[in-house]
Amino acid sequence: MAQFAAFLLAYTLSQFFRSFLAVIAPELSTELAIDATGLGTLSMAWFLAFALAQFAVGASLDRFGPRRTMPGFMCLAVAGAVLFAVATSFDLSIVAMALIGTGSAAIYMGAVYTFARTAPPERFAQLCSWLLGIGSIGNLLSATPLAYAVETVGWRFAFAAIAVATAVAALLVLVVVRDPPRAAEASGSRTSFAGALLELASIRAIWPMFPIVLVSYAVMLAERGLWVGPFLSEVHGLGPIERGNAILAMAAAMSIGALLYGPADRIFGTQKWVVVAGTALTTLLFLGLGLMPELPRLSAVTALVLIGGVGMTYVVLLAHIRTYLPEHLLGRGITLVNFLFFFGAVLLQPLSGLLVDRLRALGHAAADIYALLHLSFAGLLFAGLVIYLASRETNRGQSATAPARR
Repeated sequence: MAQFAAFLLAYTLSQFFRSFLAVIAPELSTELAIDATGLGTLSMAWFLAFALAQFAVGASLDRFGPRRTMPGFMCLAVAGAVLFAVATSFDLSIVAMALIGTGSAAIYMGAVYTFARTAPPERFAQLCSWLLGIGSIGNLLSATPLAYAVETVGWRFAFAAIAVATAVAALLVLVVVRDPPRAAEASGSRTSFAGALLELASIRAIWPMFPIVLVSYAVMLAERGLWVGPFLSEVHGLGPIERGNAILAMAAAMSIGALLYGPADRIFGTQKWVVVAGTALTTLLFLGLGLMPELPRLSAVTALVLIGGVGMTYVVLLAHIRTYLPEHLLGRGITLVNFLFFFGAVLLQPLSGLLVDRLRALGHAAADIYALLHLSFAGLLFAGLVIYLASRETNRGQSATAPARR
């Protein structure tokens, strides 16, 4: 219980870091003279650093375990948060976001690695979903509470407080977390980086899953972490507190959705079709926002809340892929998959910013700009879903790379 609490505090802060820009984007745009492309680039810096760090995280988890890996990386997040709090230029804020992204990279993967080593395969998705769902409190903190903090003490002071909280969380992980048992195939930990990637890439069963991995979480992160705030501000005229409340509702739905997805694969006896159903519904909701740009405010917020609830297929998709990963490369395997989840966000954040700026330059109204943005999200999800349909499932509760349990 204490170990899960340590993971939870750290992951709550990671969730805050990846989503706070949506709330303070208008203030940052004014104070640091950042346009939509700049906001996309700022967000991209976090996700690019986070994604690239996954390779080092995976190797470190396989070699040193989560107890030392997680706090070591989190120290960089502390430094980044302090730098962001005092940043006076766009360039400094970029460096700060990169440090925060690198420092956050080991948090969820360290917990997932521990669950994969210590929990039965059939409970893996549920434990991951509990952490993701409850840890999404960080999403909630970066909504209305952050909006109030911005209104009262300013975003800089709020970030200084977050830096202190991150330092406390890193220390708690170091004190409380215990490394799980090493894999039986100890030689796997000595596999070279290139050799590990080649072995993972040779698992053809996971190839049809890569496209949906690249787009599914990236779309959710782009909408929640970057565009929901400007969309509600520019199209529906919501002020900071109203905007924060709407984002809070979407964040709460994401948390609840993650919790419900956890046991869904066991309840329905399938991982693949749970992902298919959730992705299809999310695609339809984005399609609705795109085809009906003049939706009333309440209807638009409702659609965003529903997207938050049904779009969190991340844990089930990760569990589906995990059944094909060899035990001796588990750390590098799950972090490679996580790299792909977040590399999609690295690509989508700046590209979506470029799209918004281009449409503005052409004179399109705000409602039409965000309608086209949401249509592009729907198109990406649909393409990933079509390819994912070619994937298959292993026997329930059994890794494809491990011998069957007697």
